[in-house]
Amino acid sequence: MWTDIRKLLIFHLLALKLHSSKGAEAEECEDGQFQCNNKRCIPTIWRCDDDDDCSDNSDEENCARKTCAPAEFACANGQCVPGRWRCDGEPECPDGSDEADATCSKQTCPPEKFDCGGSTNKCVSVSWRCDGERDCENGSDEEDCAADAKSCPKSEFQCANRKCLAPVYVCDGDDDCDDGSDELKCSSRHSPTTTCGPHEFRCNTSECVPVMWSCDGDPDCPDGSDEWPERCGSEGSQSRRRMNCTVEEFRCANGECVRLAWKCDGDPDCKDKSDEADCPLLTCRPDEFQCGDGSCIHATKCEGPLKFLCKNGECIDRAKVCDNVKDCKDRSDEPKKECGLNECSLNNGGCSHICLDRPIGYECHCPTGYQLLDKRTCGDIDECESPNACSQICINYKGDFKCECYQGYEMDPVTKTCKAEGKSPYLMFTNRHEIRRVDPVKKDYSQVLATQKNAVALDIDVANNRLFWCDRFHRNIYSALIPEASVPSQQVTLVDSGSLLSPEGLALDWVQHNLYWTDSGHKTVSVASAYDGLKRKVLVDTELSEPRAIALDPQFMYWSDWGTRAKIEKAGMNGVDRQVLVSDNIEWPNGITLDVANRRLVDLNGAHRRTHLSSSERLGHPYALAVFEDRIYWTDREREAVYSANRLTGRDVSTLAEHLNDPHDIVVFHPLRQPQGPDSCNLGSEANGGCEYLCLKAPQITEHSPKYTCACPTGQDLGPDMRGCVPGESVCVSGWLLVEAGGGRKGVMGSLAGSEHFLLGENLTVAVLGVVIPIVPIVATVVFGLLCTGVYLVWRNYRVNSTKSMNFDNPVYRKTTGEGEEDEIHIGRTDSGMSGQHGHHPYPVGVGCGVVGGGGNTCPQFIALPLGGSMPDPGTHWYTEQPMLSTTAK
Repeated sequence: MWTDIRKLLIFHLLALKLHSSKGAEAEECEDGQFQCNNKRCIPTIWRCDDDDDCSDNSDEENCARKTCAPAEFACANGQCVPGRWRCDGEPECPDGSDEADATCSKQTCPPEKFDCGGSTNKCVSVSWRCDGERDCENGSDEEDCAADAKSCPKSEFQCANRKCLAPVYVCDGDDDCDDGSDELKCSSRHSPTTTCGPHEFRCNTSECVPVMWSCDGDPDCPDGSDEWPERCGSEGSQSRRRMNCTVEEFRCANGECVRLAWKCDGDPDCKDKSDEADCPLLTCRPDEFQCGDGSCIHATKCEGPLKFLCKNGECIDRAKVCDNVKDCKDRSDEPKKECGLNECSLNNGGCSHICLDRPIGYECHCPTGYQLLDKRTCGDIDECESPNACSQICINYKGDFKCECYQGYEMDPVTKTCKAEGKSPYLMFTNRHEIRRVDPVKKDYSQVLATQKNAVALDIDVANNRLFWCDRFHRNIYSALIPEASVPSQQVTLVDSGSLLSPEGLALDWVQHNLYWTDSGHKTVSVASAYDGLKRKVLVDTELSEPRAIALDPQFMYWSDWGTRAKIEKAGMNGVDRQVLVSDNIEWPNGITLDVANRRLVDLNGAHRRTHLSSSERLGHPYALAVFEDRIYWTDREREAVYSANRLTGRDVSTLAEHLNDPHDIVVFHPLRQPQGPDSCNLGSEANGGCEYLCLKAPQITEHSPKYTCACPTGQDLGPDMRGCVPGESVCVSGWLLVEAGGGRKGVMGSLAGSEHFLLGENLTVAVLGVVIPIVPIVATVVFGLLCTGVYLVWRNYRVNSTKSMNFDNPVYRKTTGEGEEDEIHIGRTDSGMSGQHGHHPYPVGVGCGVVGGGGNTCPQFIALPLGGSMPDPGTHWYTEQPMLSTTAK
């Protein structure tokens, strides 16, 4: 009997152990995971995805068969992928069936595509044919182009390397062909006997410049001989320029002025690098290494597969681990129990995919496209979290990702980047005395505009083929059609020197057709109508120090300010909703541009940022930049060249033009740079949105934001309809007390200021007295106000002793008694005559604006400070009310 009981107990113990072991196994996988038959855990979403993740295919068992949609391609294993991915050169089906020969050999290219031919069966945009870039893998799109490429147009010079060049660049002393062929056989042109025209000055280097540029304080000859003292007098223009530096600036040896804080900062800012001369050597911290140029970098850490970090902090080669030699002082490289043990032999080390044994311990690794979610389990990498994973559109899927392009672009099968359809883009940039054009691929070179004094900024209207540019010396903004830009009679002056002081940046609103610019002299951001420049408005004139570059998108404007507190700001195109985007860790934000396709702001010194390129060898004094497709283009004033680099990596730096003369601004000409959009000011039946003056696009901050707002010139305000303009309100005090009757108000008394009166209350016999003062220190203002208050109190006391008043609900009667006068009752008026005055309350005749005895109604530009309280502002502002928009049915 005891034997049977003993057997029964053993049986129960075994059953309990088996049950507990099964429960433990069942609890190994966490929530959201699927347990394979081999006990491996994988994410639940990987089940039935036609991919063997368990390594025993148990995650693909008992799965329902999928049916692909008409717009999808059915892979051979049953998986579905978008039909547009079929035969695109990248296998998306796990079995590669979407790129199989049997699938792609049947493909035919539509008429708007070029057939690359051969075994690739690829189609590319027909506009890419013979554009200088190999877009087909076999290069067939650039074959048989010799007839077009061997000869340049008759009006251009052909370099030895087949590059085409405008004749004006031949024998100009610069290697514009990049092979020197444009400067061969030029000895006669540059001989000392060369003479310039009757209206030209001959430089000491034999170049010719207009004689009016001589002795103007601005060196135009390469050697500066047009401004030498022996020609311009002992005080020469160079001497005058050297005296322009302020106490907060450092004067370079060549006369330039740079910020004093930039001296000895390790970065040459003067063209002659004199700001970095005679500087003390930097000392590096103990954890840093000092390079040959004196800069400091962080020391290398103990990282990588070839290094081993001892427990005491030492770093040794991994090859020395478990070699029976004590290399770590604490012997942590020779643990007896772990050396020689292969942890991966037992259940793959617990790794979900790859187990890699090490001399000490082991590591779990993942296949390409996956990453460790913990120390053992691999999960899919969302490559699209990186903003630079693709040129434009990124689609993530298990183990990989797919790049696609926006409308108007197409994926280049060779470079795997988005390339614009249609005509090839070209660049336009200022080169001090001219504006040039260059093809970024073929590098064909031509001159758009010549004989400029100091062209510093430009922009273009692609749809209308129009050029806008600014000459800082003449302080003018001009416009002309690009084909006619070189003809002086076709150049239109939009903004003259009367409105400009030191223009810096220029940007066109190509939808609403308004032109924006920055002025570091006036410290403003302004706008004008683009085609005539007659309607102008200053939008931002506060808290600006050195506004420089400006860029626009369809709703906002962005500008850089490299003043004392460098920053990058943003505001609506009508000047509202101003915000500082970048203000920390920024020194000299020179150029900014917008990547319109990807909705990104690119700047030369930004924040929330990744650095595209940082190199003292590659970057001297970068000034302006532009972005298109996958390339960044910029000008460098110190190196006198135009460069480009890959937008995503900052690599593949190439020189597009060099040996220039102080290049400044640069833009890209292509229709996709200025995508078309609705003109908010002309959506309805009324032109210009019904605005009398300027119609400006308004930012869509909320769903109730207006589409546009009207703006008036300086000195005028918007009228009640928020569209028309009326004379601006001058906030000044007439010293005239008004008793107002009627209008439904009871005993209203106020002080008139401009065209507004301020509500004080009901049944009151007092008035607010304002004092007009210029902008002076606050202490003087208070003292002056107290004196005026004392005068007013004395006068009021006198009036109280000789005046009797009766207050009624409406109107107000006042009886005044005086010697030699009969009793009179005046209703709603003062002692001063008001005959002929109706409507708004005007200033009394003979009463000036805060000046005793002054005449006229014109008020000076002073600030009126009321005594004893603030004044409410009952006016409706143009930015708080949505304008009426008339629309017509279509």
